[in-house]
Amino acid sequence: MPWSWRYEGLDGQPVAGPAETFSSQADAESWIGQEWRELAAAGVAQVVLLEDDRVDYAMSLQPAE
Repeated sequence: MPWSWRYEGLDGQPVAGPAETFSSQADAESWIGQEWRELAAAGVAQVVLLEDDRVDYAMSLQPAE
């Protein structure tokens, strides 16, 4: 089952981002660990990890307050 990221803005609405797919959760998490700064700079506020269409978890890219 493929893994992918959904990208969301501050309002929780989808925003454009790379259409990458991964063969494992570990590969997807490794990739986001390398790319999150660029995504945040491009306006992505949160990412959602998907396994096919199932939401695994959401993670903010915003600095902790």
